[in-house]
Amino acid sequence: MRRRPEAYRGRMPETPNLLGEYLRARRDLVTPDEVGIPVVGQRRVPGLRREEVAMLAGISAEYYLRLEQGRDTNPSPQVLRSIARVLRLDDDAYLLGLAAGEPRRSRPRVRREVVPESTQRLVAELPFPAFVEGRLLDVLAANPLATALSPRLAPGRNRLRDVFLDPAEQAMFQVMQGTAGALIAGFRQSIGTDVDDPACIALVGELSLASEDFRRLWARHDVGPRQGASLTLHHPEVGPLRLDREKLAIAGTPGLMLVIYHAQRGTDAAERLALLASAALPVAERDADARR
Repeated sequence: MRRRPEAYRGRMPETPNLLGEYLRARRDLVTPDEVGIPVVGQRRVPGLRREEVAMLAGISAEYYLRLEQGRDTNPSPQVLRSIARVLRLDDDAYLLGLAAGEPRRSRPRVRREVVPESTQRLVAELPFPAFVEGRLLDVLAANPLATALSPRLAPGRNRLRDVFLDPAEQAMFQVMQGTAGALIAGFRQSIGTDVDDPACIALVGELSLASEDFRRLWARHDVGPRQGASLTLHHPEVGPLRLDREKLAIAGTPGLMLVIYHAQRGTDAAERLALLASAALPVAERDADARR
């Protein structure tokens, strides 16, 4: 079993300034040109200055400084929405959640994520590659066709870890910055303010130590929905597959999503996917016989 980095086994600070960290990270990503501020001479900051954000949001520079430093933890929704507009956030819900949520000083024991039996049956019976993804992007259940598509789509694996650390997965999915960035943004949306989860601390710590790309993208504090997409996979046996990926929330199971890959009927990808299915079927039948 892979050991977790020692440096990340400790507890998080009892009062992390999540709102301030997020504001600083997003402020660094907005250029003066994007908000109509003329640039004169050299600037010491990569993005906007605090006073520039405050001016554009219609609040005092001192008040905005208190927000970033964590000295004011109860801003109004109106103020936060004004700041979100200046920072060009597509969705202000995450920002509002950071301001409203207070990390727990001690958290109850984390409950194990359980895939409902009905969902497990559905995954097993689907004629497409399908798996269930947990809130930390763990693979909790998968059908044989998903594992035939990628051996990493199997229970016990983690999508973040494989995308950033597994060369075979990177080659197959041709992971680019946009794809990896969207995965991290969805992960942030999934965990919300629950950053004191020991499993989350361990995973982020492991990836931060092992992957420069992860460190850089994690520092951006991007937040986005866990949603489907169209993508091309480069399968080592059947070649390129142009597939659509759907991500569907599973009712009654917070954070769990059903992920399905499918191809448009009549395309080369559909034929190659059918070839994978025919190759995976005997394996599934042998496993079923062994369980009887």
